[in-house]
Amino acid sequence: MKYRISVLMSIYNCADTLVAALDSLYAQTYKDFKIILCEDGSKDDTYKVAEEYAKEHDNILLLRNPKNMGLNYSLNVCLAHADTEYCARMDGDDISLPHRFKEEIEFLDSHPEYDIVSGPMQYFDENGVFMTGHGKGEVTKMDFVKGSPFCHAPCMVRTEAYKAVGGYTVDKRLLRVEDYHLWFKMYAAGYKGYMLAEPVYAMRDDRNATARRNFKGKLHQAYVMYIGFKMLKMPLWCYVFCLRPIAVGLLPTSLYSYLHKNKKR
Repeated sequence: MKYRISVLMSIYNCADTLVAALDSLYAQTYKDFKIILCEDGSKDDTYKVAEEYAKEHDNILLLRNPKNMGLNYSLNVCLAHADTEYCARMDGDDISLPHRFKEEIEFLDSHPEYDIVSGPMQYFDENGVFMTGHGKGEVTKMDFVKGSPFCHAPCMVRTEAYKAVGGYTVDKRLLRVEDYHLWFKMYAAGYKGYMLAEPVYAMRDDRNATARRNFKGKLHQAYVMYIGFKMLKMPLWCYVFCLRPIAVGLLPTSLYSYLHKNKKR
């Protein structure tokens, strides 16, 4: 069977949440997809959980890195096996809302001028949903000034665009911001995208997720902004915004968490 969507999933230390994430894919109202899983050297039973799930579904390809290689490398491993018109992202600890694939593929099918579509997210923790995002429509290069203009995990991209820019750049300086760099590359190559208005995805944003946001990650974001602004030939005043992630990274974790969870809904 020829599928239209390849779902790219790098899975790492998500044994407790992976089944719920995969179940949310099989609950999609649009069914014409395959799932490409790359297990990235987990320290828990992630591979075992994925293996058991794959035995029950014939549209899953399960791959495994010999050691932990990082998200950018692992997603490229998945991308190498994508032979479909579209690629969709998904993380092993999140939930795709049931209408996600239907809305995204219908948008790309009817809007050939766009190559990337994503949507806002619901943010949830152990107490439920605490924040809901909203999309803005067409994304322009000036939207890159504030940070990554697309939510990564809910995105769907034309496979041609992914492969035209060489997929994700594998560089330690891009860890946790590999998507931001990807969008810069795509826009520099002439591709463009769109953010849907209403949420299509629910992201787990609990204490563990907050702990993963370290200062090194903010330095990586500043670096990507600097090189990305050069790619897009942005005005000089934009470079001041490269300092913003560094300032945020200096905030105490407790203050960051408080501000994050009390954003305007």
